[in-house]
Formats: sequence, C-alpha cells, structure tokens
Amino acid sequence: MFDLIGKRNWFFLLSALIVVPGLFFILLTPLTNGAAGLKFSIDYTGGTEWQIRFAGPQPSVSAIQSVLVAQGLPGSQVEDASDGFVTIRTKPIDLQAPAPIATPVPVASLGSSAAPSASASVAPSASARPSSSASTSPTTAPSAAPASATPASSAAASASASPSASASPAPSGAAAAATSPSPSASAAPIPIPTEGKLGALATALQAKFGKIAEVREQTTVGPIVSSELIQQAILLVILGSIGILLWVSTRFADVKFGVSAIIALLHDVIVVVGTFAILGTLFGVQVDSLFVTAMLTVIGFSVHDTIVVFDRIRENRARHAGEPFDAIVNHSILQTLGRSINTSMTVVITLTALLLIGASSIREFVLALLIGIVSGTYSSIFNASMILVVWHLWEDRRRQQALAQARGPR
Repeated sequence: MFDLIGKRNWFFLLSALIVVPGLFFILLTPLTNGAAGLKFSIDYTGGTEWQIRFAGPQPSVSAIQSVLVAQGLPGSQVEDASDGFVTIRTKPIDLQAPAPIATPVPVASLGSSAAPSASASVAPSASARPSSSASTSPTTAPSAAPASATPASSAAASASASPSASASPAPSGAAAAATSPSPSASAAPIPIPTEGKLGALATALQAKFGKIAEVREQTTVGPIVSSELIQQAILLVILGSIGILLWVSTRFADVKFGVSAIIALLHDVIVVVGTFAILGTLFGVQVDSLFVTAMLTVIGFSVHDTIVVFDRIRENRARHAGEPFDAIVNHSILQTLGRSINTSMTVVITLTALLLIGASSIREFVLALLIGIVSGTYSSIFNASMILVVWHLWEDRRRQQALAQARGPR
C-alpha cells in the first residue's frame, strides 16, 4: 500500500512554497499603499470607472493621463483593453445628491396671478428633460389652445396637465426610460456625458483625440458604499469559517477535526488571495465584488472534500480498531482519492472552458474559482488529513511521556 502519510513533510513543503510568496505579496498591499499586491476595483476603493472607445486611432495611455492631469484628476489610472476600449479610473466624480421632493401645486390655485411663477418652474424642467417635454407636448397642445389666448395661461395649463414634469426636476435615467415610448430604451447605448466634471473631461478628450465612438461602462461608487462592501465581505468569511468549525467539531465529536478543516480552508484562502496579489502586481488583475462570491464557493467546496475524507476516517477507526491512527488515515485517503479527483476534474474542465471562451466580465470570478477548487482538492487530501495525523501523534507522544513520568523510575 502506498504510504502517503509518510511523505507528509513533502506535501507541507509544497504548500509552503505556494503560500509564502502569496503572503508576501498580500502584505505588500498595505506596505506600498496599493502600489503592489492586491488591486481592488472601485467596488471597494470608491471612484469612477469609464470605458470608452474613440472613433479614430486609439491614443496612448500617457497622452490620456496628461489630459486627466490638466482636468484636475492626477493619480488616475488608464488601461488599454484588447478590444479597442480604454478604461479610465478616477476618484469619485459627479456624485449627485438626492433630488428634493417637489410640492405639487393645486390646479385651482393656478390663476392669472400664479401664471408667471408656474411658467418659471416649468421652464428649467423642460430644458433638463427634453424627452419628457416632447412626449407631453402633443397631448397638452390641443387642450391648452382653446383654454386661453395668453402665453401665461397656456404655460399654466401645460403645468397642470403634466405634473410629473414639475415634480421631478433632476435628470433621472429610470424616469426617462419610463416616459419614453420606445420599447428598447433599456438597450440604448450609454450617452456621452455633457454636463458636470465627467462632461468636461469628455469634451477635453474629444477636443484632443477626436470623437468618442462608444461608451461601454460608466460607473461611480462612493466611499461609503465601498467601505460597507468591505465590512460585509470580511464578516461573511468570518461567520462562514466559525460555522464550519462548530459544525465539523460537533459532527465528528472532536475539535481536532474542526481545527484541521479550518487550517486547510485558510490555506486555500491564502492561495487564492495570494495568487491574485501576484497577478495584480504583475498584470493589474483586480479584485471585484464577485471575488467574495468566488471565495465563499471555494470555502464550501474545500470543506466538502475534507468532510468526505474525515467521514471515511471515522468509519475505518471503527472497522480497524487497534491499528495505528496514521495507517487508518492513509488507508482512508487512498479509498477516497479517486472520488475526490474525479469530482474536482469535472468542475475544473467546466471552469477552464469558461475561462478560455467565456465573457470577459466574469473572467476574474472564474479564475478565482478555478484556483480555489484545485487548491481545495489538494488541501483536503494532503493537508487537512496530514495535520490531523500530526496532531494525533503529538497527543499520543505527550500522553506516553506523561504516563512514563507518572510511573517514575523503578
């Protein structure tokens, strides 16, 4: 029978060769203030991400950064994509405050004296939302013409006929989609910004590099939202680990099983996070909001394989009572080795296909799953069980030494 337990130090050395560099690059993240190590997306750091494509030749990264500096955005990041798009990441800009709720004006109070104020309140709303004014003008024109001959009373009639225009002065994409008669409003391309800081940046870029042909993404995340996401991610991982520790320890009636499973789980987390820290330093791979989902999936998959091995160890301890514990564990690993590898390979093949031909938006998510599942399979077989054997043998030696000291010399 092949002795896997006897080669446990080699398996520990292999894990150390993977974990130690990962830990080093993880620690570089706070030491270098994000210059090296993990690269967090705007979901966790807060900021504005803008992906654009120019109609003419794509400008260089340094040329775009010079425009950003001229617009008062130093320290922004510019990256080239393989499909001709340019990704610009800056500090959070154009964050809009919540729009005040407008008080509706009763129709009866719109007399001749209130007509000038009504027209003054309607004018900015109509200019800010041309789509809503265009859709309401055909319905209000026939009813407003016979009502009065004065322009003031016609403005009052249009204000009373469409109170939604005066009730929402702030521009809103959802409201515009609701008032637009086009059924494909949700599939419309993202418009090029023309107002605010982002609009000024778009104007400056087009003045220097030509027209922007397409905007693929335009996202702004504030620092409050990003800090909440970080707290929730840490809390999810901690609660999941505590729950696994309590369940495994209770299920196998031995805390050594639970602690060994958590150590193997910690190994998988460090391998995945460390790999992303290395890839972030060398290739700029970022950690986004889907990364936490991938980590929780990896944690569950890793513990699943570990429990399969532990359950076979518990069965063999009853069947082969009196045999050394390391021999029982070695026999259990060999019995479950084929099952664990076959189960993992089906998932690895699927994830590899997704990584090669899947959408680019989930590529980092699939990569994290692929690394975590391979690491979880390895740690369940060659780490968790080995740690359990080392702990058990250490307790046996300690018990024998205590017994020898209790007997004393004869």
